[in-house]
Amino acid sequence: MTVHHLNQLLLVCSLVLLIAVAAVRISSRSGLPSLLVYLGIGIAMGQDGIAGIQFDNAELTQVIGYAALVVILAEGGLGTKWKEIKPALGAASSLALVGVAVSVGITASGAHYLIGLDWRQSLIIGAVVSSTDAAAVFSVLRKVPLPARLTGVLEAESGFNDAPVVILVVAFSTAGPVEHWYALLGKIALELAIGAAIGIAVGWLGAYALRHVALPASGLYPIAVMAIAVTAYAAGALAHGSGFLAVYLASMVLGNSRLPHWPATRGFAEGLGWIAQIGMFVLLGLLVTPHELGNDFVPALVIGLVLTMVARPVSVIVGLLPFRFPWREKALLSWAGLRGAVPIILATIPMVNDVEDSRSIFNMVFVLVVVYTLVQGPTLPWLARKLRLTDADEAADLGIEAAPLERLRGHLLSVAIPEGSKMHGVEINELRLPAGAAVTLVVRDGKSFVPLPTTVLRRGDELLVVTTDPVRDAAERRLRAVGQGGKLAGWLGTGNGNGGNGGRGRR
Repeated sequence: MTVHHLNQLLLVCSLVLLIAVAAVRISSRSGLPSLLVYLGIGIAMGQDGIAGIQFDNAELTQVIGYAALVVILAEGGLGTKWKEIKPALGAASSLALVGVAVSVGITASGAHYLIGLDWRQSLIIGAVVSSTDAAAVFSVLRKVPLPARLTGVLEAESGFNDAPVVILVVAFSTAGPVEHWYALLGKIALELAIGAAIGIAVGWLGAYALRHVALPASGLYPIAVMAIAVTAYAAGALAHGSGFLAVYLASMVLGNSRLPHWPATRGFAEGLGWIAQIGMFVLLGLLVTPHELGNDFVPALVIGLVLTMVARPVSVIVGLLPFRFPWREKALLSWAGLRGAVPIILATIPMVNDVEDSRSIFNMVFVLVVVYTLVQGPTLPWLARKLRLTDADEAADLGIEAAPLERLRGHLLSVAIPEGSKMHGVEINELRLPAGAAVTLVVRDGKSFVPLPTTVLRRGDELLVVTTDPVRDAAERRLRAVGQGGKLAGWLGTGNGNGGNGGRGRR
């Protein structure tokens, strides 16, 4: 490659990134996951598009896709709050294991008996499409807050179910007879156990090291955190465990530890997550050949119908049998099983392993993900409202960002008061912040001023709150409680300050 070709490549990549960033605004307004926009960019650049780029390297796509998934899982784990998913851990684990098994069985049966695929191909498709994507769910629910338990289940399930699904797809795509079901279950259990142990150990050791080793520059901390997360994946995979579960758990441990320069680390990880997502979906869009989708369109719709209307609801019902979930919550969880990046990437595994009709499998999975995302995405907020799992008058959660004041052993909290927050109309002294925390500045209509104790807060205000390190968590809990319950929060039982909305909502 010459310097001239390199310059052309850099120009194309930068333009794609700029278009993708602008497209996030469009997807957030339309309520559709941004993955559809990125896929569209890739298709437009492909051989049937305006750029006419010829690309059919499934093996390279799989390698890049795996690398991107590691980054995306790491960013997701870093943003997962343990206190928010802890109550939903049992239900999410059951859905990620029992639910996946039920979903694979029902979907594979539908593909075999309704479409006429052989059992190996049917099992591959059933496994490929059984992984859910919480990012896709949260991207269409940004303006429709759900109960904390539901967001916790969706988030944890999507983080956990990638690992068993990958193991199943690899097993079904390997040449030779499929293992007995009990041997396959044992293999899955062993790989998950190894991955979990390595992920937790690497995360804990990494967090301990970062708290006790002073790096010479603050910019090194985000790099170190991501390197630790990737180390967890590599160590788990080399130990014949689940690298995907290892990276997610290691990142969750790191994200729930008090690490230096944490805001910078979160911003760095989120930026890498966006780049990984954009690059992965554009590449998948390049790999697909639109004029070849015609023959696989109807079979994909049939399989998707079985998955959406039968397999997902039954898997939710069976997976949640040991837990008490009202039927309305089960109905929403059934419809909220959106698919995203993982199924399309996993569909490249049978292509790399030369499974018969693997290109047709990839096309069906691609059509299924796109069509049913278009159907489920816009209707999910409507269903949440119809099931009365969200309240139009419910107080919006506060947006709180924190920056460490290390030399002063304190924190600076930036608090945004959104529309619908019950902090509107509350005086500063009615916040009843703990001793060691104070509102130092209010930004209103683009102008800043130092508030008095009697200053009345308004929607749209942004507050700067300085807290000492020991009371930082208590101050944040109190702010969230007032945002949800108003000035009487605490006396009316709104005192936990958990905020109620644990979703990442980043994609």
